[in-house]
Amino acid sequence: MKKVAFIFPGQGSQTLGMGKDFFDNSNIAKDMIAAASKRLSFDFEELLFNENDNLSKTEFTQPAILLVSCIALEVFKNQCDIKPEFVLGHSLGEFSALVASGAIHYLDAVELVHRRGLFMNEACAGAGAGMMALVGLDDKKVESLTASQREDGKKIWAANYNMDGQIVVAGIKADLESLVDTYKEAGAKRAIVLDMSVASHCELLDSAVEKLNPYLNEYITNDFNVNVISNVTASSYNTKEEAVDLLGKQLISPVKYKHSIIASASELDMLIEFGNGAVLKGLNRKIIKSVPTANVSDMKTLKDTLEKLND
Repeated sequence: MKKVAFIFPGQGSQTLGMGKDFFDNSNIAKDMIAAASKRLSFDFEELLFNENDNLSKTEFTQPAILLVSCIALEVFKNQCDIKPEFVLGHSLGEFSALVASGAIHYLDAVELVHRRGLFMNEACAGAGAGMMALVGLDDKKVESLTASQREDGKKIWAANYNMDGQIVVAGIKADLESLVDTYKEAGAKRAIVLDMSVASHCELLDSAVEKLNPYLNEYITNDFNVNVISNVTASSYNTKEEAVDLLGKQLISPVKYKHSIIASASELDMLIEFGNGAVLKGLNRKIIKSVPTANVSDMKTLKDTLEKLND
C-alpha cells in the first residue's frame, strides 16, 4: 500500500463550473450540494455553475471551494479506502483538511468558512486592504524589506510562503502599490497587486480572530483519525484545543505551505490534491520533485489517480 497524504487548495483556486463533472456523474455530489444549499439557505448550484457576482465574494468563495474539495474527497473515498499519513491544506484548505481528518463535519465546515469570509470582510472594510504576489525574491529578502517598510509606517506583511521565489505579501493596497518599483529594484521578477479586497494572514485581521473563535469551538471536535499539518507551525496537530488555537492564529499568521511540504512529504510515495484545478500540484513540482502529486478535480482525474495508486 502506497504512503500518501491528502492536500487541499485555498482561495484563488475557484473557477466558474467547478465541481460540475462530479455533479453530473455522482449522486454523492448532488446530495452534498443540496445539503450545503439547505444549510446556508443559498443555492450552491447557482453559485458554482451559473454566471453570478457571488463566486468572487470571500464569504461565498470560501464555502464553494471547501464544498468542491469535500465532494472530490467523498467521491474518491467511495472508490478507495486508503488512509493518508496526514492531511494538509493551503490557507482556507486547512479547513478542508480538518474535514478529511474527521474533526469537523463538512456542513459545519461550510458554515464555518462562510462566517470566516464574512469576518475577514468586516475586518478589512474601509481599510483599502489587498495582497501582492512577489516572484524572484528569497524569503529573507522579503522579510527584511517588509520589516523596514513597517518601520517607515507602511502596513505590509509576508502572508503566503508558496515555494522558493514565490511569496505573497498582504496589507494596505495603497502601500503595496507604492512599493512595486521598490521590490523590482530589489530583484523581483514580478510584483503583481492581486484583485482582492481582503488582506489574509496579517494583523489587519485581528478583529476577525475574536469573532471566529466561538464558531471554531462550537463545530470542531476531538474526533481526529489522522493528523493535520498546521499552516502556522508546519507541524502536526490532532486535538480540538490545538485546532481552535491554530486556526485562529492562522488568520493573522503567514501560511508556511512550502515549509510544511518540505518537512512532511519526504517519506511519502504520493500526495493527492482534492478540489478544483491543480494549484498545489503545480507548486509541489517545484518544492519537492522526488514525490509526485496526483489530483482529483473531476471524474477523469479521479480515474487517473486511482490507477496511479494501483501501479
